[in-house]
Amino acid sequence: MSTTSSKILVTGASGNLGGLVLHHLTETYHYPKDQIIAASRNPESLSQWADLGIETRKADFSDPESLESAFKGVDRVLLISTDSPVNDVRTVLHHNAVEALKSAGVPYIIYTSMPEPETSPVSFSNVHLTTENEVKASGAYWTILRNAWYFENLLFTLPGALASGSLYSAAGEGKISYISRSDLARAAAAALLSTNIENKTLTITGEEALSVGTVASQVSSLVGKPISVVHVPAEAIVEGALAHGLPPVVAEMFASFDRATQSGHLGGVTDEYEQLTWVKPQSFESWLNDNGSLFSESA
Repeated sequence: MSTTSSKILVTGASGNLGGLVLHHLTETYHYPKDQIIAASRNPESLSQWADLGIETRKADFSDPESLESAFKGVDRVLLISTDSPVNDVRTVLHHNAVEALKSAGVPYIIYTSMPEPETSPVSFSNVHLTTENEVKASGAYWTILRNAWYFENLLFTLPGALASGSLYSAAGEGKISYISRSDLARAAAAALLSTNIENKTLTITGEEALSVGTVASQVSSLVGKPISVVHVPAEAIVEGALAHGLPPVVAEMFASFDRATQSGHLGGVTDEYEQLTWVKPQSFESWLNDNGSLFSESA
């Protein structure tokens, strides 16, 4: 199947990842804009892409009728996982999308998942595993992109650590193979255009896995302010999140990230990003140099 004649649709196109996928499709890979469809539950937020000649459609995972219309006449769909904090809701939303893809007869589905969902203690791992299995059983060709954690996720915790001087962690000496959001988007764009990854599961990671101590040390050196890593049990992460007003489901989610890190479920490193894109992923040092101002403002 020649991808130059394939109609490609990106769900969640108004989100950070979806927008970067569209950027790489148009700017990095110069894919014809009239062959791209940007879809979102809020299509009015896609005006910047419409102005470039990209078709926009409504695709609301909670509205199956909108999905049936959105997926008509499409050859390849990037199904970006939703971000609902409630696992049952998220599972239903993904199920609706896969069922609509089947009804529309879309021949190729690419789904953004997470590392090791079969065994990971991350609180929403079963959502991803369930969706992976539904995509594989859909009758379409498929590719699963098991995306490692974003560098950008550090912006949830490090600004507070810089302000207080302490970073509380239940990850122990576990590591995470971080990668930039832009690199994950480039991998997704490359997957949409690839002709040799049918029915494959790829784990997309950075080139190295980093412990919380290494991350804190590098950020501290960049900003010029010390950060002490305080090792605590996972229950303390939950209690701290609750004390800051986060809902219990979100507090437990953050603690589960540390559990997964400590147990080695987020530290695997592969070269599948480079195999897919033919370039190396951005290093943490390079990413910090590009985004250091985001941390300096918190110091």
